[in-house]
Amino acid sequence: MTDASVWAVTIAVIVALFIFDFAVVIRRPHEPTFKESVGWSLFYIGLAVIFGFVLHLWHADFPTMEYFAGYITEKSLSVDNLFVFLVIMTRFAVPPRYRSRVLLVGIAVALVLRGIFIAAGAAALDAFSALFYVFGAFLIYTAWGLAKESSEESTNQEYEEGRMVRLVRRLYPVTDGYREGRVMVREAGKRMVTPMLLVMVAIGSTDVLFALDSIPAIFGLTQDPFIVFTANAFALLGLRQLYFLVQGLLQRLVYLHYGLAAILAFIGVKLVLHALHENNLPFVNGGEGIHVPEVSTALSLSVICTILVISTVASLIATRGKDELKTELENDVQGDALDISQEPDPGKG
Repeated sequence: MTDASVWAVTIAVIVALFIFDFAVVIRRPHEPTFKESVGWSLFYIGLAVIFGFVLHLWHADFPTMEYFAGYITEKSLSVDNLFVFLVIMTRFAVPPRYRSRVLLVGIAVALVLRGIFIAAGAAALDAFSALFYVFGAFLIYTAWGLAKESSEESTNQEYEEGRMVRLVRRLYPVTDGYREGRVMVREAGKRMVTPMLLVMVAIGSTDVLFALDSIPAIFGLTQDPFIVFTANAFALLGLRQLYFLVQGLLQRLVYLHYGLAAILAFIGVKLVLHALHENNLPFVNGGEGIHVPEVSTALSLSVICTILVISTVASLIATRGKDELKTELENDVQGDALDISQEPDPGKG
């Protein structure tokens, strides 16, 4: 549906945005303030929205609704990535001023690998439509596993080094510090990598694991590879800024995993219904399609947005009292400590 020139222009724009982001980060390495994170997050969300309207203006029949449904789904699923990113940053003790650079490189690696996944998935679905059954069943299974997690398990995850990180450790010795943010140095005549490279590899490879459910999920909303790729790209583009914006709120999103589970289950059912409608398996209804209800893109978008709003609002309401109690306890402890420090020394006077 989309010709090569449109692909080329789109990829060039996305690459240019990444280069622009790199220039901003490298010029002044620092931990973004809340105000700065809000501004840049709104900037990238605005770009994604503008891109969707440009698609509509470019071609009136372009399935713009599918793009927005895919973008919102990928953006919401990317928030789950942030929990793990936070764990990885803590595990590697990344200095705050280097975290932007780590995230940006990790996200760039993830986008390249996701592009490969998307191309492979589109080709596979085009050749074997029965894979819709597999994708649907996998999403429902993933949703069930996610829903069974407790809020503590979803927000207090532990990080275990993956194969890529272990491979880097085997190939190169690792320095004991970040060496001014460099990824590789030569010390005592030996080439060594810094923890900066390890954490970049960790974030990039971990995001690929998340793609195992997010890619099938968006294919449940659209089968257009162009929409799948651009929705993923724009969702990842603003992920660095989103990390700094919501890192203080992550511990409060205690019901988010239930919301994401509901979204994955909904899309999984949608995929199975689509597979039944397009059925060509000889052992299912004699290889003929089954007349089942199909979920429209507009309904999918409405359901996804509703689930996100409900799970987010419920999380914030549920944790508001806990935050107030925590603040009150901290104030009491500080007050007791002050009273003790002001008591007269019995050894004096």
